[in-house]
Amino acid sequence: MSFDGREFRNALGRFATGVCVITAVSDTQQAMGMTANSFSSVSLEPALVLWSLQNNSDAYDVFARPRYFAINILSTQQQDYANQYARKSQHQLDPAHFRLGKYGAPVIRHALVTFECDLHATHEGGDHLIIVGRVREMHQRPSGEPLLFYSGGYRELH
Repeated sequence: MSFDGREFRNALGRFATGVCVITAVSDTQQAMGMTANSFSSVSLEPALVLWSLQNNSDAYDVFARPRYFAINILSTQQQDYANQYARKSQHQLDPAHFRLGKYGAPVIRHALVTFECDLHATHEGGDHLIIVGRVREMHQRPSGEPLLFYSGGYRELH
């Protein structure tokens, strides 16, 4: 390899992504959230999506194999949520930020889109666990702009 890890991370940061909060319920029935920008679609039929969880995450046990979880795509008005749930040991959801979805996973209020999923598969992926969910429910907000992340900072569409 002719480049170091920081150089690789910076290069990956040149790909603009949306910002999501992944939500699940812990074994102790706590509603938990984690900020991620590793979301991607996988398949239309069946409806599959994925996200990636860092193997050394402080909330690995909550998010690695939940029966149900939700992927909540944030709007520009929800940057504070992205910051809050990105912090180590700050994953317990504020009750004002969510409601429970049809399958029991927390759903972030006013997210642009929420995909309620059940766990379809997991795959080892280097220093991450790739989590594939089958979409069971989908909620879309009729308006709003996505919160974007690019080159180490938040961005908005212009």
